[in-house]
Amino acid sequence: MSLKNKIAVYPGSFDPIHCGHIDIIQRISKLYDKVIVLVACSSQKMNLFTPEERKVLIEKTFKSTPNVSVDLFSGLVVDYLHEKNAHILVRGLRAVVDFEYEMSMANMNKKLDPEIETLLVFSSPEYYYLSSRGIKEIAMNRGNLKGMVSEEVEESLKNKFIKSSQSKGKI
Repeated sequence: MSLKNKIAVYPGSFDPIHCGHIDIIQRISKLYDKVIVLVACSSQKMNLFTPEERKVLIEKTFKSTPNVSVDLFSGLVVDYLHEKNAHILVRGLRAVVDFEYEMSMANMNKKLDPEIETLLVFSSPEYYYLSSRGIKEIAMNRGNLKGMVSEEVEESLKNKFIKSSQSKGKI
């Protein structure tokens, strides 16, 4: 089976996208003709950025990578893959601790659709420590995000927390 002429879908909340995500997307974009970064629209998670804001940030980050596109979706990822006639589901791993959860999700998706293959991709070692939650914590406390997120994301995080502080009367 050739990896070319295939569509890979990389779903996640990406709140916000960070260098670990970017690393994985860049690497898989070299293997597949098309990579769709699928931003989850879940009402069960409290996100800092709206799905539309996350989509725009990812599009800005990959503006010079023509085979990477970004889409929004709520519902089962297998349903989205059916819509796009895709069979490759990419999930990123930071460390072994992520593996058990991702293996369980891969098996559920395989049960829902035996044609779907889940590709587990480890982030490069220099990004193992990154998490969107940690990024938001650093940004909220005005820490240095250099090398953790793109410039666009860093600027957006600063603006979010400045607005949040102003609305709470802290600035």
